Amino acid sequence: MTADPAPETVRGASDADPGPATGRGAGPGAAAAAGRDTVQAVADLPAADPGAAPVAVLGECVADAFTTPPPAGAPGPALGLEVLPGGGPANTAVALARLGTRTRFLGRLSSDVFGRLFRDHLTASGVDLGAAVAAAEPSTLAVADLAEDGSAAYSFHAEGTADWQWTPAELRAAAGEPVACLHTGSLALVRPPGAAAVEELLTAVRPRATVSLDPNVRPLLVDPAVYRERLPHWCAAADVLRLSDDDLAHLCPDRTPEEAADLFHTHGTPLVVVTLGAGGVLASHHGRRLRVAAPPTTVVDTVGAGDSFMAGFLHSLHAAGALGGRLDALRTEELRSALALGTRVAAAVCAVRGANPPWAAQLARP
Repeated sequence: MTADPAPETVRGASDADPGPATGRGAGPGAAAAAGRDTVQAVADLPAADPGAAPVAVLGECVADAFTTPPPAGAPGPALGLEVLPGGGPANTAVALARLGTRTRFLGRLSSDVFGRLFRDHLTASGVDLGAAVAAAEPSTLAVADLAEDGSAAYSFHAEGTADWQWTPAELRAAAGEPVACLHTGSLALVRPPGAAAVEELLTAVRPRATVSLDPNVRPLLVDPAVYRERLPHWCAAADVLRLSDDDLAHLCPDRTPEEAADLFHTHGTPLVVVTLGAGGVLASHHGRRLRVAAPPTTVVDTVGAGDSFMAGFLHSLHAAGALGGRLDALRTEELRSALALGTRVAAAVCAVRGANPPWAAQLARP
């Protein structure tokens, strides 16, 4: 292995302060207007090009259920649940749209009560659902068990649900319009019967768009060995590969993040991004390392943090005009800015309950 290039560290905690996190879910009209109309007025947030091809996000919606105290007067043992719209790809789509990027969600949405919740949430955030499939199957449900540090472990109810039933014909129709980037990952990449069709789509889209992947390993639902077996194939199609330190613990337990990045480069991915929680983020672009420190954050929970990081990261690259191809010409400053915005959006999400990413105006410096 060649000598590891010295990493470049970017420390800008004050720049990445997420600021106030209140009021994000209220009033889709007023909030959406604030988010979309003030993008160009937020001096330190890259402005989206309204004429550029959109970013398409492919994958699942998941109803995230959090335990709450039982209702008063319950006759016996009881458990309350607060259900919020989630799912890794859906979280990324919502966060991208709220930042001002034209975003198209490619998903299979149930007609059940959770499916209606997903549609309302995505639409209110400005996501284009014109390519989404109306599915007869039920929605996927995940019950989150939060630890004291805010990290979440999930139990999933996902057998036979709408998200995994993609057919090649559905995907061809959904992904037929021009896009600057196709971002996908999580369970849509590995859950049958649709996973094989999703993987084929990556190769089909690559000649005309940047391909971004976030495996988001879920060992309770899919054996990590399945991810390890398919990862070289995904890397051959992907321009961007994002993994968390938890993902690496399942996929490459004996490698450092730098060693894992080198391995993924050999499989074909030019840009590898590893998010390290409080340790910030490491990027490796053709072996050139870049680090950005994590901003100080009071963590409520970490649900949706990695998904929202990817939204900030892709928004920045999209605004810079870097998406649409292989990223070979990506400049260090463009990558630095994308990593910094990603950490900033993730920090804002960690400061609130559930996956509730900020609007562009809420990232303005006070």
